[in-house]
Amino acid sequence: MRIDPINLNTQSRLMAGYRNGDKYIHQKFDYNPFDSDTYSKRVSDLNKRVYDRAGLAAVLEEANKKWHAPDSTMANIDRLRNPDSVVVIGGQQAGLLTGPLYTIHKMISIINFAHEQEKQLQIPVVPVFWIAGEDHDFAEINHIMAEDSSNMKKIKIDHNVVEKKSVSDLEMDKEAGYKWLKRVFQRQTETEYTRSLLEELEALLEQSVTYVDFFARITFRLLDGHGLVLIDSGDPNLRKLEGEHFVKMIEQQPIISSGVNRSLNDSNGNGYPIAMDAEEDAGHIFYHIDGERVLLFKDTDGLWKGKQGECEFTTEELIDIARNTPEKLSNNVVTRPLMQEFLFPTLAFIAGPGEVGYWSVLKTAFHALTLLMPPVLPRLSLTLIDRQLEKRMEKLSITATDAVGKGVDTEKINWLSSQMSPPIKEIADQLKKTVEVAHKPLRKAAADISDDLDDVAEKNLAYLFNDIDYLERRVFKALQAKHSKTISDYDHIQLMLHPEGGLQERSWNVLAWINRYGRGFLDELIEYDYDYQKEHYAAFL
Repeated sequence: MRIDPINLNTQSRLMAGYRNGDKYIHQKFDYNPFDSDTYSKRVSDLNKRVYDRAGLAAVLEEANKKWHAPDSTMANIDRLRNPDSVVVIGGQQAGLLTGPLYTIHKMISIINFAHEQEKQLQIPVVPVFWIAGEDHDFAEINHIMAEDSSNMKKIKIDHNVVEKKSVSDLEMDKEAGYKWLKRVFQRQTETEYTRSLLEELEALLEQSVTYVDFFARITFRLLDGHGLVLIDSGDPNLRKLEGEHFVKMIEQQPIISSGVNRSLNDSNGNGYPIAMDAEEDAGHIFYHIDGERVLLFKDTDGLWKGKQGECEFTTEELIDIARNTPEKLSNNVVTRPLMQEFLFPTLAFIAGPGEVGYWSVLKTAFHALTLLMPPVLPRLSLTLIDRQLEKRMEKLSITATDAVGKGVDTEKINWLSSQMSPPIKEIADQLKKTVEVAHKPLRKAAADISDDLDDVAEKNLAYLFNDIDYLERRVFKALQAKHSKTISDYDHIQLMLHPEGGLQERSWNVLAWINRYGRGFLDELIEYDYDYQKEHYAAFL
C-alpha cells in the first residue's frame, strides 16, 4: 500500500487556521496538538490529578466482555489501572456496519496515535473509542449509502422507531436486520470474502440486542488485535461514576454557560461560525423522563426546567438526583467533553472537523471546573483508491488531488466536447451568432411595421436558438453513446472519489472494501507513520 498526503484546500477557515498555527484559533485551546513537546507536558499535568481507575476499569471490563472483546482489549483495560497510563480517545454514533468511513478513520487515528505516543513517552497509552449510545436520532444511523448505477443510494433498515429512545436502549428488529443485510449484500460484487462475511455479520446480528451491541461486535471483528477499548456513553454503570461530576457541572452552570456563550459569539463575530446552540440560560444537561431526554434550562428564579415545562427542579433537587440517581441525567455537546475529562486521563482527544469547531468554544467551561482541555488532534482524513481505479485515472491523466478535491464531472464534459473539432458548443455558439446576424434585418423590418411584430420577431429568434440547443444536446448525447466506455470511467472515478459532491469518507461504508480485500488493509492503514497536520491522505490499495 502507498499512502500519500494531498492538499485539497477544502477545509473550513477554522480548520485551516488550526492546522496552520492561526494565533486567534490556538488561543482558544490549552495545548498545541502539533507541537512535539505537548504530550510530555500533558502527561505532567495529568499526574497532578486523581482518577477512579479501578471503578472505570470495572465498568469497561463488564461492557467489553459482553461484546466479546479480544484479549488485546482486555489487557489494555487492565493497563488503565496503572497510575502512569493515559488514553487517546474519540467517538462517534453507532452507525450500521460502523456507518460512514470516517468512523473507521477516527478509530484508525486513535489506535495509530496511541501506539505512536506509547513509543515516544514510554508509558502505557490506551486507545479508547466511545460510542454515542445516549443519542436519540435513529434516522442518522439507520442506513448506509451504497452504489446505485452511477449514484449513491441510502439503504435503510425497515425499523420504524416512534419513541425517542436512546440508541443504547433501542432493541434491534432482528427480522428487519436480516432482510436489510440481504439487500446490502445484493449490491456487493461476489468475491472470495462475500459469503463468509455475510454469514459472520448475520451471526453478530443474532448475538446483539441493541444497535450499540451490533456496532461494538463488528468493530472488534474488524480491528481485532489492536487493543481498542470501547465504551458506551449511555451505559448505566458508567453513570454511577459520573454522579459527583454532574454535581460540579450543576454548581458551576452559570460560569460554564456564560463563558461558552461569550466564546461562541466571539467566534461567530470574527468569521469562524460554529454550529452550536449555547444560550446563556442553558443547563447543558439532559434529564430523562420515560426514556426520553429533556434538555434543562435555568430560569431567572434559579429553577431548572425543560423548555416545554416537562419538569422543574431547584438546584438542590438536581444535585440530589445527580448523587443518588445519576442514570436520570446525561450530557449535551458542551458537558460531554467535560465528563470525558473527569473520567479518563486523556492524553489527546481525536476530533472530526466539526468537533474541533465546538471544542474551540469550551476552554472557559473546562477552566470553570479547574480542568485543562486536552490536546485536540484532528482525525485522519483518508480516501481509498484501488489499483483498477488508479489505472483509470492514469489513462485519463487525472490526479488524486483533483479527483478527491473537486470531482471529475467538469473534466468529463470538457473531454467529451473536445471529441469533435471544433467542439460542439463552439459550433453551436457560432451558429447562433450567424443566425442572429442573418435574422437582424427581418427583426428590424418587423419592428418598423409594429411593436407587436417586434415581439413576434424576438420570440422567433428565441425559437431558432432553442432548436440549435436541442440539436446540440442530441449531438452531445450521441457523442456520449459513442464514447460510453470513457464516460463510464469518468463516472466511476466520480462515484468512488467524490460521491454526492463530497469526500468518499462521508458517503461510503467500509463494507465495499472489506468485501473486496478482506481486513488486512486496515492493519496497514493503522501502522503507517502519519503527519497529523496534513489535511488529507490518499491510500492506494
